[in-house]
Amino acid sequence: MRLGGWKKDDWILGMRGTKVFAGAAASALLIALLGPVPALADTIEAALVRAYQTNPQLNSQRAQVRVTDENVPQALSGYRPKVAITASAGVQYTDNLSTAGGNAKDVVRTITHGVNPPRSAGLTVTQTLFNGQQTANKTRVAEGQVSGAREALRVLEQTVLLSAATIYMDFLRDSANVEVQRSNVRVLEQTLKQTKDRFNVGEVTRTDVAQSEAQLAAGKTQLLTAESNLTTTRANFRRIIGSEPTALAPGSPVDRYLPSTLPSAVELALTENPNVTSAMFGVDVSFLQIKVAEGALFPTVTLQASATHNAEQTLIAQRSFVGAAVAQVSIPIYQGGSEYSLIRQSKETLAQQRLALEQTRDQARANVVQAWGQLEAGKAQVQSAQAQVTASEIALNGVREEAKAGQRTTLDVLNAQQALVNARVALITAQHDRVVASYSVLNAVGRLSPTVMNLPTEVYDPSVHYQQVRDSWVGVRTPSGQ
Repeated sequence: MRLGGWKKDDWILGMRGTKVFAGAAASALLIALLGPVPALADTIEAALVRAYQTNPQLNSQRAQVRVTDENVPQALSGYRPKVAITASAGVQYTDNLSTAGGNAKDVVRTITHGVNPPRSAGLTVTQTLFNGQQTANKTRVAEGQVSGAREALRVLEQTVLLSAATIYMDFLRDSANVEVQRSNVRVLEQTLKQTKDRFNVGEVTRTDVAQSEAQLAAGKTQLLTAESNLTTTRANFRRIIGSEPTALAPGSPVDRYLPSTLPSAVELALTENPNVTSAMFGVDVSFLQIKVAEGALFPTVTLQASATHNAEQTLIAQRSFVGAAVAQVSIPIYQGGSEYSLIRQSKETLAQQRLALEQTRDQARANVVQAWGQLEAGKAQVQSAQAQVTASEIALNGVREEAKAGQRTTLDVLNAQQALVNARVALITAQHDRVVASYSVLNAVGRLSPTVMNLPTEVYDPSVHYQQVRDSWVGVRTPSGQ
């Protein structure tokens, strides 16, 4: 059994409490291998799956991508006709004075009210034939925005998965530290008891007893600190992964998914890191925004067809029907200068986006180099810490034997014991850092994803919703039924 690629013996501190902890971790790993992943995350892979599926920030970003998808059908609507139906109805009142038979004195008054009320119905269809390629360019802009939103989603997915892996290893580290400190307290309590017994028979002085008591008090303080850190980590585990940590199996590095060399890792990051690809789509969108702005300088050609039926509009005309088809050309001459300003502004935005792309590439390169260096350092630190633990154990045994022969003081024994505790804590930290560093490299190159790591989960595919709404002409219900 391994934690971060290290032997189980590294976790066994030679004391009963630590052996129990290691056995619990082994049981959790066995359960994960023998059956399906339980509701609670027992392995680091299961923790990553749970975070990928339930993280609220990630689900919110997925919803944002679906919002961005709707920009495309909105842009495509410029290709489609606009149809409007009009209808009207009202009341008619007339008060008419007239003469009968040409006699001015014979006046006839005719009042008409509520008889044959005026009414009409019409249909108008308007189709844009040419608008300076604005519709085509707006569609391409919207498609670029969708691609950029998907890359932003990948950025957040990797961030969430890295956070999940880190907090998983944090909990293992802090749990192991608690067991180390508990074991240390038990050893110090036993040392204090032995020192008091020797003091009662006159083999040691009161100073030796006081030193043992002080060391025990310091050990209890370290235990309280370790327990406090574990409590905080537990809360963060629940927040990030969505479940309480229980019987966690050891985590292991993901070196098998990493490039073999640093240059290949850098090259991969410059092409697959989602921050870089998102910035590239940002450049494309800014370029197309210039084309959209320039389209305002071109003529606009529209065709409008209409049909109108009128009834009882006047007392004389009982009914009429009008049909028409009109082509209209609008040539912009001068519109106050705003269109020119918008073009210049769009060009400046493009220049800014290109600079941002270069900055993103530089940052991606630096992140890979840094993460790779941490990974290599982590490997060396694990080996060094293992050697330090071995040497500290030998030194402690030697000091104890020399103390029995009267060649070492109680303080020497206590210092050797503390050195061993520090070495074990350093080993635990090195093991933790080793695993986290491998995930950091995978994140830096842009491959920290369920697909690459073959996680047992259904991968969210943003293209499904996009294809459902892209060519939709009518309807207000979302594909999810809302």
